[in-house]
Amino acid sequence: MLRTLLSLILLTFSITAWSATTEGLRLSDAIDGTRLVIDLSNEVSYKTFTLDKPHRLVIDLRQTRWSKKVVLPDFSGPLIKNIRHAQRDGTLRLVLDLSRTVKYDTHKLSSNQTHPYRIVVDLHDPRQATTSTVKKPVTPAPTVAVKPETKPTQVVIASKPKPPIIIKPKSKPKRDIVIAIDAGHGGKDPGAIGKHGTKEKDIVFSIAKRLANLVNEEQGMRAYLVRTDDYFLSLRQRIKRAHQQKADMFISIHADGFHNSQAKGASVYVLSQRGASSEAAQLLADKENAADLIGGISLEDKDDLLASVLLDLSQTASLEASIEVANAMLSGLKRIGNVHKKQVESASFVVLKSPDIPSVLIETAFLSNPAEERKLNTASHQNKLARAMMLGIRNYFQRNPLPGTYMDQRHIVSSGDTLSTIAKRYQVSMNQLKTKNNLSTANLKIGDILLIP
Repeated sequence: MLRTLLSLILLTFSITAWSATTEGLRLSDAIDGTRLVIDLSNEVSYKTFTLDKPHRLVIDLRQTRWSKKVVLPDFSGPLIKNIRHAQRDGTLRLVLDLSRTVKYDTHKLSSNQTHPYRIVVDLHDPRQATTSTVKKPVTPAPTVAVKPETKPTQVVIASKPKPPIIIKPKSKPKRDIVIAIDAGHGGKDPGAIGKHGTKEKDIVFSIAKRLANLVNEEQGMRAYLVRTDDYFLSLRQRIKRAHQQKADMFISIHADGFHNSQAKGASVYVLSQRGASSEAAQLLADKENAADLIGGISLEDKDDLLASVLLDLSQTASLEASIEVANAMLSGLKRIGNVHKKQVESASFVVLKSPDIPSVLIETAFLSNPAEERKLNTASHQNKLARAMMLGIRNYFQRNPLPGTYMDQRHIVSSGDTLSTIAKRYQVSMNQLKTKNNLSTANLKIGDILLIP
């Protein structure tokens, strides 16, 4: 009886009755504000509220699940700088990072033959209306002076109104995606040491430089080496350096050691949920020091609830991204040799605990295994490892392009894909897809890579 009751309780907590999933996000700028349309598979209840320092609008969609097929819109408009999302207790929270305080209102739209159920959010900004259209005042009608002896006559010269001058907001210049590459250990800390004297700090630094070269060769990407020579850095210093460079991803490279010389293969790690929770608790406890930032936002002046929400949003998004990158890297490593674990592992590595940067740690091989020690010392194997890591980085950013960067979003054609279904998924027209990819027909082959406009 007790076992049955426990099973029912566990089942209750493990199942979430989703009412809807997100179908898409659309942004449009009007003369006096910005409109956000949230497409949903079904009607949901929701609530909204605003936060200051910095300015944000929060939208909580109850019993709603985020769909990975949703493509975030371009944030080149004057009001919305970014949109973040996090899943929590069956509620999907959308956070709109705003450039300033605005008034807003929301309303629902029912589904029809051409559109799904929608929630419309209108952000009103009077400054847009006043700065978008500038009219010159009409020149007062001049009078013409006459001689006193004649009857005064007033001549009115009508001035011709000039058309309004439309001032378009300047678009922000695009930037490179920054990949922070962390070669483990260094200086007084050699890391693992192989039977033939190979030091982990030297091997991983060589691999890190090879990966940096590949990143720099990729259009729209820039590599940042966390350490550029043989010196010691604490784990927190490594995270801090990545933050200072505004890194979009953090890759930490290591080589394992074990008492059993037969242990072999590469492993890929992301931060564990428990590690993320403990890090959040530590950040909240130390927030008065303002030493840690969440996406550039200091926790120093935030109350505990708000700080907790910010941490939760940042870490949830970062962990999801880390897992996606790690899986792609692991697939590449499987092609070039043995892997120690067939799935991505999670652990509480301090170096992975930056809440707002997707972070992955790779154990390239076991230096304690003589055969793997020999392979790690060869340029060919180091290049293979670097290419496997680059595959994961490239695949992630092609599928998840960052707003304001040069990286184009791409779609790899798979079984069942058609040009029309791909266009619908990314909310573009078939003609736009054809033009972007120089296609003369709608015929596609499995494995084709399409650039998404």
